[in-house]
Amino acid sequence: MDIEKIISELNFKAVRSSGAGGQNVNKVSSKVVLTFDLNASQALSEEEKLILQANIASRLTSENILILNSDEDRSQLKNKEIVVKRFLEIIKKGLYVPKVRKATKVPKSIIKKRIKDKKNISELKQSRRKPNIE
Repeated sequence: MDIEKIISELNFKAVRSSGAGGQNVNKVSSKVVLTFDLNASQALSEEEKLILQANIASRLTSENILILNSDEDRSQLKNKEIVVKRFLEIIKKGLYVPKVRKATKVPKSIIKKRIKDKKNISELKQSRRKPNIE
């Protein structure tokens, strides 16, 4: 995965931000919308695309396009930086494959110790019983 190549494939669009902000909201397009077409990406291998499709399926559209918005800041440039950082985090988490767990066997010494402890506890409880006079 080449980060520079992926960033070059991103599409940005500046949109007017919603919500409070007075006159500034009405005249400045500070909200940034990032779109990334997973199928058309040249930076990702086919295997990586399949892994991403499975891991971030809930974030993708039906055409496998990832859309992210950022209107946290009044600056368009900062919103662009925020949305790119968020995009890279999503891609890195989506490509993460956990290690396969290796099954281990319980050592014989541990099994023997457990059985020995069980016998000791059993004998202790036997000694606490009332004697059987018959």
